[in-house]
Amino acid sequence: MKIFAFAASSSRQSINKKLVTYACSLVPNADIEIADLNDYELPLFSVDREEELGHPALAQAFFNKITAADKLIISFAEHNGSYTAAYKNLFDWLSRIDNKVFQNKPTLLLSTSPGPGGAASVMQSALHSAPFFAADVKAHLSVPRFFDNFDVANNTINNQAIHEDLLTAIKQL
Repeated sequence: MKIFAFAASSSRQSINKKLVTYACSLVPNADIEIADLNDYELPLFSVDREEELGHPALAQAFFNKITAADKLIISFAEHNGSYTAAYKNLFDWLSRIDNKVFQNKPTLLLSTSPGPGGAASVMQSALHSAPFFAADVKAHLSVPRFFDNFDVANNTINNQAIHEDLLTAIKQL
């Protein structure tokens, strides 16, 4: 089983990347690739840019990673209640390659934030929109108060209830 995973964030210190990496470590017997959105930085999407550039090679490469995967794990960072600009821009480019961005792949959606909401606003947006872009969402989990519930030094969730919820979500994937 091949899993393609990423944090929908361009932060080099992304807590969502820590969460998605931890989640992937809990998946048994899988070939896992965790992408960094910084490796797929693209010009700001517009129809004019698309006419000029076509489908940029980096967008096609990311799309091909989704194609090659059996399952997806995505952890969404929240900026001002919505997707990060880096993710939204990449997604806009991907959707021009094929509107079925997620290609009917079984998908686990995660999110976290330092605050009590756990990036719930962006999670709700993702849960609403992902099926329109051919994500087969099997489970989702928002982790509140990341620094209270995740041991950064040991890269592990230290809240047993959240850990169990994550294991359940992974099983549903």
